[in-house]
Amino acid sequence: MQIEMKGIDKSFGQNQVLKNAGFVLAPGEVHALMGENGAGKSTLMKILTGVYTRDGGTVTVDGKEVLYKNPQEAERAGIVFIHQELNVLFDLTVEENLFLGKEIRNRLGMCNQKAMRKKAEATLEKLGVQIPVDRVMSELSVGQQQMIEICKALMVDARVIIMDEPTAALTQSETAVLFEVIQSLRKKGVSIVYISHRMEEIFELCDRITVLRDGTYIGTKKIPETNMNEIVKMMIGREIGERYPKREVTIGREMLRVEGLTKKGVFEDVNFSVHAGEVLGVSGLMGAGRTEIMQAIFGNLSLERGDIYIDGRKATIKNPLHAMEHGIGFITEDRKTEGLMLEESIKNNISLANLGRISGRAGVISKAAEDELVSKAIEELHIKCFGPFHECNNLSGGNQQKVVFAKWIYTNPRILILDEPTRGVDIGAKKEIYSIINELAAKGVAIIMVSSELPEILGMSDRIMVVREGLIRGIIAQEEANQEKVMTLATGGTL
Repeated sequence: MQIEMKGIDKSFGQNQVLKNAGFVLAPGEVHALMGENGAGKSTLMKILTGVYTRDGGTVTVDGKEVLYKNPQEAERAGIVFIHQELNVLFDLTVEENLFLGKEIRNRLGMCNQKAMRKKAEATLEKLGVQIPVDRVMSELSVGQQQMIEICKALMVDARVIIMDEPTAALTQSETAVLFEVIQSLRKKGVSIVYISHRMEEIFELCDRITVLRDGTYIGTKKIPETNMNEIVKMMIGREIGERYPKREVTIGREMLRVEGLTKKGVFEDVNFSVHAGEVLGVSGLMGAGRTEIMQAIFGNLSLERGDIYIDGRKATIKNPLHAMEHGIGFITEDRKTEGLMLEESIKNNISLANLGRISGRAGVISKAAEDELVSKAIEELHIKCFGPFHECNNLSGGNQQKVVFAKWIYTNPRILILDEPTRGVDIGAKKEIYSIINELAAKGVAIIMVSSELPEILGMSDRIMVVREGLIRGIIAQEEANQEKVMTLATGGTL
């Protein structure tokens, strides 16, 4: 299928998000669509698939101009969009989600459960996904839910599949399986539009890259004829320099130590420490227990045994409030459901996490203190917005993440846990977040950073702790760490 989009314009009220944008997709190619958060990538694809109506420009498919009225019409034409925001019904099973609105029926019009189960299991097996089809979606991890969304697209006879940040919640092994599926689809003539901020993936997988900046088409490059630095410059209009900003490491006293943390069936006998000014990276495959260990330290998950020491003193942490009282902050992996109130303003999100700081003795909020705090956060973290009352739902992913950081930074934590801090964030915003992390470490904050991106772990950590099947398999010093060593431990090997 050949798709050509020319001169596409789109505005929401007074905000023009696409200005003369364009995109050309050839049959059987994997084409990366890149740009900073808010560049218009997803909006352009939503116009293609009928989610939004364009204000100007043309869309042609195989030489004929088209205007799909809705995603179902686009899907019938063979174009499927796997959105970054997962479109799942959490109370239904995997099988029910896969066939919702696409049920296989017998001659009497009844659902053919046997046929649906057989097709579902075959598709899951093709993707290397070992999830029972009768599992309820709410019981699955974000990464597993993402794989189910990909399975949905494979069950349709799609000629074009648009993947928006498909690996953001996947482990390396799951990503490798996805890449194999993409390669097999390419050989069958299926075209893939691949939207991602992960440069390494783009250069490994794709044939061409189209870059948007501020809603405008910048250019298209063939992978063999370009490099990461050129693409970054096209995306942000300038050189970015070092991807992982350097810092002078001054490791201070031990801030957190855990001994023998155990939650049967989840993790066992977990022992580690982190010091003031240190970034302890935490790596491992999905389901290894990384997030669960952090949730237990923060009081969100009950322990069966084990001790937590804060600044050398044994601490009792039974809930997040206890953790906060001990100076622990936690930026969760899912900012949309756990990190932010999306329909509230930047001001309300930051203020609610800092009520003690902006309230007087009687517990009454000081408007002056609140305005000063929020203005300071917007300025210091370079949050791109229309002001304190800008709804978080209308911010780009990178700016949403900065609001989450602001909520916790101004509580002055001594220990900060970061779970996938740059997931779904563009390369420019990533560097800004890395700089924030380094500034906090320089102030003596002890940082634990869980990440599925190995380059990020290797580039930002002073030490790397590898978790596998709920056990700590090893802790590697930064100067000795490399991708091979980390993956050896994560997959059950020994150094």
